[in-house]
Amino acid sequence: MTDFPPPTGPPVTTSTWANPTPAFAPEREPHATLPMNAAIGAVAVLVLSLLTSKYVLDALLRFEWPVVAYVALLGLMGYGPSLAWCKYASRRWGTDKFFDDVGLQPKWSDLGWGPVVWLVAIGTQVAMGALVLAFGVPLSNNTDGISELTADRTYVVSLVITAVIAAPFVEEIVFRGVVMRGLRSRLAAVPTVVLQGVLFGVAHIDPVRGAGNIGLAIILSGVGIAFGGAAYLLRRIGPTIVAHAIFNGMVLLLVLTGIADRLQN
Repeated sequence: MTDFPPPTGPPVTTSTWANPTPAFAPEREPHATLPMNAAIGAVAVLVLSLLTSKYVLDALLRFEWPVVAYVALLGLMGYGPSLAWCKYASRRWGTDKFFDDVGLQPKWSDLGWGPVVWLVAIGTQVAMGALVLAFGVPLSNNTDGISELTADRTYVVSLVITAVIAAPFVEEIVFRGVVMRGLRSRLAAVPTVVLQGVLFGVAHIDPVRGAGNIGLAIILSGVGIAFGGAAYLLRRIGPTIVAHAIFNGMVLLLVLTGIADRLQN
């Protein structure tokens, strides 16, 4: 009997089709955190600066400056200190890379995710609004008086810039950037998202509106929770800035065109 030479070449392995090896998606990076001090300071600075700016403007109204000057002062005094605090928090407790520390890594996909997040926020707003109305909770509008000044085009332009650009940018950095990351250092994900949303709603309280602040804060808390959930899942705030800008822009559009008044009537 003839002996065959031993086989040469690489060893035969079992086909991956016959014995597939499970492939798992890479583990998701944890949500970044900052110390709780950063979150507490961010909320305190924003609330105090917004309230202070309103009282200062009330005192300056007697000078009868152009309306655009008051809008500019409101934006500068209301949001300037918050940006300064967030920058300080990044340098003091973060990596001193401001955009990274607040989760602001802009991508083209933000333009796609933003409208999706906005739709979720609108759904949440409708649901919370229905609850507020069902239980008879006092509710006031935070856009009262805007339609009365639409004749001043400069005012309208400055208002749009403040509400659609400045407010979404600063408020998302504060709440979904610094505040949420500070809370996340001590709390689980769900309580973090909920609490930052509630703080977002409470930050919009205006003493002038009285009891109507209750319903407004509840509705805006729901919106803040929707934004917070998106920021947590996506690990960045670019999409929520876009969604926030769309949200404010649509509200202004309804008010400035008179559609909101007609719907209310």
